[in-house]
Amino acid sequence: MKGIEGKRVIVTAGARGIGKSIAASYLDLGAKVAICDIDEISLNEIQQDFPSLVTACADMSSLAQTDHFFDIVESQLGGIDIVINNAGISGPTGNIEDITLKDWKTCLSVNIDSLFLTARRCIPLMKQQQAGSIVNIASTAGLFAYPKRAPYAASKWAMIGLTKTLAMECGEFGIRANAIAPGSINNDRMDGVISREALVKKSSEQKIRELYVKQTALRTFIDPVEIADMAIFLTSDLGKNISGQVIAVDGFAETLVN
Repeated sequence: MKGIEGKRVIVTAGARGIGKSIAASYLDLGAKVAICDIDEISLNEIQQDFPSLVTACADMSSLAQTDHFFDIVESQLGGIDIVINNAGISGPTGNIEDITLKDWKTCLSVNIDSLFLTARRCIPLMKQQQAGSIVNIASTAGLFAYPKRAPYAASKWAMIGLTKTLAMECGEFGIRANAIAPGSINNDRMDGVISREALVKKSSEQKIRELYVKQTALRTFIDPVEIADMAIFLTSDLGKNISGQVIAVDGFAETLVN
């Protein structure tokens, strides 16, 4: 892919799921990649698969741990060209009156504070070189209302707003910011979402999964590599004039499960 080879890329929460697929795809195209994750076991496993990968155990909702990760990145990669903000959690499932303040704050902290703290570190570096690309992994939950997932939906709407703000603030410095809104993904995390939703709605997991399939025009779930492909397109030379956009990779979700 034109414009990717040799680029210095960081992927937060890059040891599993979507993040792992993104990191592997950039490595395959000749990029220099650093990832962080809170799962040390998965970090060790991906390091064995990709020896050139720079890894660090870090919770990106923590200022101290974010700074530690960026210190490693600057030392090992010498700079940053591309940032993929993938860190996030699903948050609680339930009616708004049943969600605790602690769970609400935890979800927003992991999903939004991590993006804010990452932007504070990477943007000054990108301004110095007058170039850079940021991709935030949002969700179709940031495009629609999402019953029984209020903290998650609120965080993803906020992520999209922050993405557009970054694009406006940083465009004159050659820095682009976009968001990808994945639909229902074929992975363990989505399995957990379905399981918790089935419990709350007193339904079977199979019925909930069928509802998620039916909500898309293409009647499909999305593979993680499809999100990686979109991230690469947006950060390559092919996407050099795309900024401030939210691009859904979801089989066209017409509505969300209610």
